[in-house]
Amino acid sequence: MRVTQSMLSNNMLRNLSSSYERLSKYQDQISTGKKVNRPSDDPVVVMKGISYRTDLSEVQQYKRNFSEAYNWIENSDAALDNAGQALQRIRELVVEASNDTYDASQRQAISAEIKQLRDHLAEVANTKFGDKYLFNGANTTKKPVDLQNGNYPSESQPTEPVEIELSKGIYLPVNVPGEKVFGEQLFSDLKALTDDLDQGKNPASYLDQIDQHIDAINNARADLGARQNRLEMMESRVDNQEVIATKVLSDNEDVDYEKAITDLTAQESVHRAALAVGARVLQPTLMDFLT
Repeated sequence: MRVTQSMLSNNMLRNLSSSYERLSKYQDQISTGKKVNRPSDDPVVVMKGISYRTDLSEVQQYKRNFSEAYNWIENSDAALDNAGQALQRIRELVVEASNDTYDASQRQAISAEIKQLRDHLAEVANTKFGDKYLFNGANTTKKPVDLQNGNYPSESQPTEPVEIELSKGIYLPVNVPGEKVFGEQLFSDLKALTDDLDQGKNPASYLDQIDQHIDAINNARADLGARQNRLEMMESRVDNQEVIATKVLSDNEDVDYEKAITDLTAQESVHRAALAVGARVLQPTLMDFLT
């Protein structure tokens, strides 16, 4: 096959163009820290990157969900602790008023304090986290207890649980059902207690009822504690998943700087050699001898 000067020149220019492209590729990799900067660089890496990035985004969303779950559980536990203290104080007052030496006026004074504690329990039952009521299940915009209108959570109409997804397909309930701790029975018992005290009656018979309400709160707190322990274990697992997902994404997309710099250096040497060879391929023309 006859090789002409034009063919040599065209081949040289084409090879130089390819060399420039490789130089540009390595420079882009080093500048951006990524193996690919456009889909055409490596479609397989790009497609895998989309999948890995989706997985990482899901894990990061679960991590944000953990903050929401902790807020629900910790605020609920703090509210129940406050309610437990109020009921313990009511129990102390009932024991005190059960003394046969107490007269009607003294029992009426104790009734006044218990009424204040009952109002306080209603406020605790209506505790809000942000703009959400904690003890009314998924119906977070409606307060569960309304003493004036006689509205209370009812076990005959249980609240819908608040569940938060903390891992793929795994939901954890984070609320305490209001009917379990702040139900109608609690406030009706306290009203009956204060009515009897107002009449000067001995309230000793209410001790068992108050103990039952205290037990209900303690049981709810124990259940919350168990859920918090599970929450912490799940969080540790999701943290590990985030580390793994980040590493997989990095291995797929991030450039190996040492290799990229080595490749760039080698390509620069090849490019200089190509330029030197090209200078020899471009032979002198007649015009060079006419100057």
